[in-house]
Amino acid sequence: MLEQMFTVAFLTTFLTSSVRMAVPLIFAGLGETFSEKAGILNIGVEAIMLSGAFFSFAATYVTGNLWLGLIGGMIGGMMVSLIHAVFSICLRKDQTVTGIALNMFILGATSFMFKILVNNNPDFPQISTFHKIAIPMLCDIPVIGPAFFNQDIIVYASYVLIILSTLFLYGTTWGLSLTAVGEHPRAADTVGIKVYTIRYLAAMINGVLGGLGGAYLTLVQLGVFMENVTSGRGYIALAVVIFGRRHPIGVFLAALLFGAADAFQFRLQAIGIQLPSQYLTMLPYVVTLVVLLFSAKGSSDPQSLGKPYIGDAR
Repeated sequence: MLEQMFTVAFLTTFLTSSVRMAVPLIFAGLGETFSEKAGILNIGVEAIMLSGAFFSFAATYVTGNLWLGLIGGMIGGMMVSLIHAVFSICLRKDQTVTGIALNMFILGATSFMFKILVNNNPDFPQISTFHKIAIPMLCDIPVIGPAFFNQDIIVYASYVLIILSTLFLYGTTWGLSLTAVGEHPRAADTVGIKVYTIRYLAAMINGVLGGLGGAYLTLVQLGVFMENVTSGRGYIALAVVIFGRRHPIGVFLAALLFGAADAFQFRLQAIGIQLPSQYLTMLPYVVTLVVLLFSAKGSSDPQSLGKPYIGDAR
């Protein structure tokens, strides 16, 4: 009986942690899905999330309002994504190089701005975080209930977003137009679809959602900001998109897998596994490499992914 209770408690705690770890990847993965569906490969997801984490913290730190912090994070992520869009769509630069450059630039810029923001504060600055909201009846379901239905409002928003994204991409004319731009932009342009406009809009969505994923780290998980707070989650989000086949539900399930790997390494450390902490910390990244290894063969990228569109070329 005691063993059964311990097993249920362990599974509940583990699954709850997995969901919390997966949420930033869900938002960032959904944002990148929109971007890649439109033909824009943004390796700078790490920069978007990091910018979202910083500006959400800064807005909350200055105003004391979590909702303004959430808006600040989304705006911060959107601005970084739009920088990438200008270089990729308007200037037609290499999208991969632009994304990597943004990752490096935003890492330094957010660290510098954070030092300016808290320069006069002798203590390590902290902010309040969103609290959990239990959904009656659903939260009482064994194991699954506390994990999925005793969470904060941003987690619940991710559930709704997954459904809306699926309906938008596969059940609306706008979603089909976005997919057409990523597959055959010239054919789409021929039938009157505005390729550049759709790609900019996709970049904005990518920035807003990626920034929201970064904001979740500071406004829910940590309550603080620190240098490189994302710790490579932007790169894991790229793997989530590939493994999830650029489908919102697939992205959700893939994010849960990576979230479980992240939560598992914390569980191992908590129970005192006699291994160097560095080995346990690298577990999510090992899972990322393994998943990419097995999913590379079955990947079906949009035909124009990463390729600039030149409207007046023949």
